[in-house]
Amino acid sequence: MTKKLFLALACLSILAGAFSSRLAAQSLVNDWNETTLQAIRTTKPGPPMVSRMLAVVHTAVYDAWAAYDPVAVGTQLGGSLRRPASEATLANKQKAVSYAAYRALVDLFPQPASLALFNAKMTALGYDPTDTSLDPATPAGVGNRAAAAVIAYRHTDGSNQLGDLNPGAYSDYTGYTPVNTPDTLIDANHWQPLRISDGKGGFVVQKFVAPHWFKVKPFALKSAAQFRPGAPAQVGSDEYVEQAEEVLAYSANLTDQQKIIAEYWADGPASELPPGHWSLLSQFVSHRDHYSLDSDVKLFFAVTNAIFDAGIAAWEAKRFYDYIRPVCAINGLFTGTMVNAWAGPGLGTRSIDGGTWRPYQPVTFVTPPFPEYVSGHSLFSAAGAEVLRQFTGSDVFGFSVTFPAGSSRVEPGLVPAQPLTLSWATFSDAADEAGISRRYGGIHFKQGDLASRQMGRLVGAQAYAKALTYFNPRRLPKTHRIHEEIEELDRLNQRTSRETQQLDHQLSALDSP
Repeated sequence: MTKKLFLALACLSILAGAFSSRLAAQSLVNDWNETTLQAIRTTKPGPPMVSRMLAVVHTAVYDAWAAYDPVAVGTQLGGSLRRPASEATLANKQKAVSYAAYRALVDLFPQPASLALFNAKMTALGYDPTDTSLDPATPAGVGNRAAAAVIAYRHTDGSNQLGDLNPGAYSDYTGYTPVNTPDTLIDANHWQPLRISDGKGGFVVQKFVAPHWFKVKPFALKSAAQFRPGAPAQVGSDEYVEQAEEVLAYSANLTDQQKIIAEYWADGPASELPPGHWSLLSQFVSHRDHYSLDSDVKLFFAVTNAIFDAGIAAWEAKRFYDYIRPVCAINGLFTGTMVNAWAGPGLGTRSIDGGTWRPYQPVTFVTPPFPEYVSGHSLFSAAGAEVLRQFTGSDVFGFSVTFPAGSSRVEPGLVPAQPLTLSWATFSDAADEAGISRRYGGIHFKQGDLASRQMGRLVGAQAYAKALTYFNPRRLPKTHRIHEEIEELDRLNQRTSRETQQLDHQLSALDSP
């Protein structure tokens, strides 16, 4: 292995490595969360699928655990699985949640390598993976029964997991067709699929990942479009050009810190994708606050379902607006015009033809295979941060990651020039940095980032309020007030968006000759 490759791999695994030493006493829920992330890293599903997979696993875990809690109710079977207080031992809870996690994982990841991972996990815990009992008087039966109910519900949730709505798991059944082709930009307001290097001398044409996701049944959203923001800047407006110029300005002035920020938040430290990244960060919070299994069950249930809803909200807006990515907009606007920008790995900032500009990304990626508006990163992160803030009762985060010199994947051996540490005092800081990371990386415009941060906070607050109704139904009056507050925030959000658009139109009129 070359020194450069070693450093690049070190960068990818640094967070997981840090956790391995700092989470020695993590609960079994953390273990199953990490097992889920391992399966995600191996199978590489799309971001919205990842958010759903994590939510399904942790909902099954929660529903099994709820059988041993005196007040909590499951999402599918309510309180019908409730066991006597004498059975609510840690050993029974651990066994029940393990069987629930295992059954959900086997359903979600049927690949042989993943099944081997899950079976090995069960065996290591001393459980029999072939025990399919549904007897609620046994922990295995509770776990299997709870998982079966969640799985059955999610098999008909519109995700097309089984490929029964259209051939191929999670395939589109809505007939989406891009306006533009890889070779022709017909309408610069819309997404253009690109022809991307496969790293083997050939090319692949991008396809919109999960354009049908707006049809998936959410956890707490009233509809997929509940928090959809106003339209992005349109071709012919000053705002359209200005947002492209801002991306170029970032590109021309990238610091080592901004480059590492762009890379760190890109796919998750070990390729668990943005939804998995916030599930991974939740493990740190669990250890930091010394959570018990009971607390971990609730934490991961709330976080993953908020992020699941965030994926639905983001993909609904992506499908509705079908908006162009910066690389295509900039190429269209500035072909034949010399611009200052990052020119490629090791080349630094140079004067280049705007028609050849590329984001600060690996050559085999360039830009995501789905529309720009809104930002999934910003939405996932804001929703996750909001739940962590509310669950812990504080915005304090206190996490950091240090990157060795030369550990960049885009510019290995060169960036950063010296060891560099990223740190976040609060969950909000981390979420905001995740959002702006995509602007540093040339993936998103400012409007897509900021609108998504606001959406994410609303999605997260609503999902957490819904989670509380399962944790303790007796507290319904309080959660009703929370819902009312969310609705008021939503109305304020919509009014602010309308007023901002009106102001933009007035300013444009004043600027006109």
